[in-house]
Amino acid sequence: MPKSKYETYREGPAPVKKTNRLWPLYGAGLENLGMDGKFIEKPMPTYGQDELLVRHDACGLCFSDIKIIKLGEEHPRIYRKMKENPVVLGHEVSMTVVGVGKNLKNQYRPGDRFILQADIFVNGVGYAYGYEIQGGLSEYNVIDQRVLNGDHGNYLIPIKPQTGYAESALVEPWACVIAAYYLQYRTALKDEGTAWFIGPETHAYSISQGFDEKSHPAVIKLTHVDGALGTWLRQQAKTLGIKVVEINKLPEISGEPTAGDLADDIVLLSPSADLIERTSPYLAFKGVMAFSAEDKLTRSVNIDVGRIHYNRWVFVGGTETDIAGLYNHTPVRSALKKGGNAMFVGAGGPMGRMHVQHAIETANPPEMIVCSDVSDDRLKDLDDSYSAEAREKDIEWLCVNPTKKEEYEKAMAQFNLQGFDDIIMLAPIPAVISEATRWLAPKGVMNIFAGIARGTTAQLDLNDAIFKDARVIGHSASSIEDMITMLNEVEAGQLSTNRSVAAVGSLEAVKVGLQALMDATFPGKVIIFPNIKPLPLTSVQDLKNILPDVYAKLKNGREWTKETEQAFLEAMLE
Repeated sequence: MPKSKYETYREGPAPVKKTNRLWPLYGAGLENLGMDGKFIEKPMPTYGQDELLVRHDACGLCFSDIKIIKLGEEHPRIYRKMKENPVVLGHEVSMTVVGVGKNLKNQYRPGDRFILQADIFVNGVGYAYGYEIQGGLSEYNVIDQRVLNGDHGNYLIPIKPQTGYAESALVEPWACVIAAYYLQYRTALKDEGTAWFIGPETHAYSISQGFDEKSHPAVIKLTHVDGALGTWLRQQAKTLGIKVVEINKLPEISGEPTAGDLADDIVLLSPSADLIERTSPYLAFKGVMAFSAEDKLTRSVNIDVGRIHYNRWVFVGGTETDIAGLYNHTPVRSALKKGGNAMFVGAGGPMGRMHVQHAIETANPPEMIVCSDVSDDRLKDLDDSYSAEAREKDIEWLCVNPTKKEEYEKAMAQFNLQGFDDIIMLAPIPAVISEATRWLAPKGVMNIFAGIARGTTAQLDLNDAIFKDARVIGHSASSIEDMITMLNEVEAGQLSTNRSVAAVGSLEAVKVGLQALMDATFPGKVIIFPNIKPLPLTSVQDLKNILPDVYAKLKNGREWTKETEQAFLEAMLE
C-alpha cells in the first residue's frame, strides 16, 4: 500500500525543489517585511560537513517578533545592518533533519526531529534563532556549529516521532510561562557580589548571617554609613579581604550606569521614595534592593518595571534592623499559592491563556481565579475554554472587563479586604500595573510577565514590600532545562500545548498573521506551517468552512489535536 503524504513527510526526505522560500525583515516596520509584501525565494541552502539541513515544520508567531518589527536595528539582539543583511523571524519552531553533513552522520539521520532553545550563545555572544540566525519563517535552514556546539552545548532538543509539530513548537512559549513559577531569589547578600549600603544609620543595625568566612560580598560600597554598622563592615572587610569603596555623595543619574557602577545588593537603612528612585537604577541583573524602615514611605515610587521584568529585580523590606532578616524572614515566592486567590490581568491573550491553563492544571491550584481583559470576545472564548474545567476542580471562576466600570467594581468588591495572593500581569501598561498593586494581599506576589521596555516606569507602593511582605517580581525567557521539562510533560500527556492553537496558515499568511498578532485578533497562538500549499490565515473554528474533514478532528469543535494536524497535513501538503 503506498505511503500517504503525511507518512512520507515525516520521514524527512531531502528537498527536491531548488529554492527556499523565506520572509526577510529589512528594517523596522511591517512594511519592511518581505519584498512587495510577499516572501522571497532564494537558492536552497547548502550545508557543510559539520552542518545539518533542516525543514521547518511549524512556527508560532510571538510578541517578541513584533518587538523586532517595531525596533528593527534598535533591538538589543540585532547586531547587523538589516537592509543589507535582513533578519528572518521565528523562534517558536519545530524542525526535521533532511540533510546530514559527512562528519555528523554517526549522530544524526534524516527524519530526526527537534525543537531548540533559541537563546544561542557562542563565547558569550548571542546568536538567537529568529534574530541573528535565520528563523522559522522559512522553509529550510542550515544548522551550524553555533547551534550544535555553543556555550551551553547543543541547543537542539530531540522530540519523539509521534509528537505533533504545532504542540512541539509551542513548548518554547510554554517553557517561558512555566519558568515564571519556578523563579528562585536570593535570601542573603550575594556571595562574591557587590553590596552598597546607604545610610544614615538611625538604629543599631546588624548582619547576623551572609557576611562571614563562608559567604560575603567581594566589594562593599558605603555611603553615609558612619555608625556601629559602618565600623563593623569596615573591620569585616579588612579581615575577609573585601574591597571597600567610600561614596560620600550619591551619584546623579545620567543615562545608563556603567557595569562598574552597578550593585547586586543595595541596602537602604533610611529609605525614602526619593532615595529609592535615585539608587534603584544601579541594581545589577537579578539585583535585590532591601530597606529597613520604621515609618511608611510618604508616596508611591517610580520604578523601572521593564527591569523588574527583564533584569529580575526584586525589592524586599521590613522593620528589622538585622539586614539578614530583610532577606530571609519572608523568602520571595514565585509559585501560585495553594488554595489562594489568583488574578490574571490581560488573561485573554495567547500567553494569558497559557497562564490560566497552568493555574487550573497545576497540582496545587488556587481556590479562586479571576481573569480580566478589555475584550468581551476574548473573555467569552476564555470562559468557554476553561470555566467548566476550573469548576470541576472546585476552583471559583470569574471573568471581568475593567472597562465596564460599574460591573467591574461590583464584581471585585469581594476582594477589597482580602486581596489577591498572586497577580500575574500580562498587560504591559504601566498604569494598569500601578492600579493592580492595590489588590495585593499580605505576602502577595505580583509577577510582571508581560514584556515591557526597559526604562518604562510605573508607580509602585513599596510600603507593601515593607509592611505587608508583598513582592513584585518579573520574568522573561526560559532555559534549555525549562524546555526539556515542558517537552517531557507534553510527551507524557500531562500538558496539552495544542490547546493554545487559535489560527493556522501557510507561509503566504505570515504578514497577515503578524498584523493579527498586533491587533489581538485571536485569543490564542497563530501557527504557520511553512511547507504546505497556500492557506490564508484561518481560525481553527473556521476550518469548518474550508477543510471540514480537518475541522471534524478538532476536540469539542475548538481544540487542535495531533489527529487534527495529521488530517490537516494530509490535505495541505504538496
